[in-house]
Amino acid sequence: MNCKEEFLSEIYGRELLCAKIRYDSFKVKKTAVLPVGFIGSDSERFLDELDFEYENGFGSQHVFGIIWYVDGTWSERRECNGLEWWEYRSCPKIPKELLII
Repeated sequence: MNCKEEFLSEIYGRELLCAKIRYDSFKVKKTAVLPVGFIGSDSERFLDELDFEYENGFGSQHVFGIIWYVDGTWSERRECNGLEWWEYRSCPKIPKELLII
């Protein structure tokens, strides 16, 4: 799996605020950061850092991180039994019994 392509697929149609992604394998450890208020050159550098292949199948997790979006939602890196994926998250609605009327 190519980390850059996977990232671009995950953010497609969403307005990106910032991101922090860490790659950790037996031989390579690196972190790519895209800060709030990033500009074009920041984005290019960040995507260049993510342009690598990794094994996203069974085994240990290699890619970790969170992608924040302008609307307050986020994507979080998840793993189960070595299988990795991005999971899109939004804040749940507050139940009526918790609202003061």
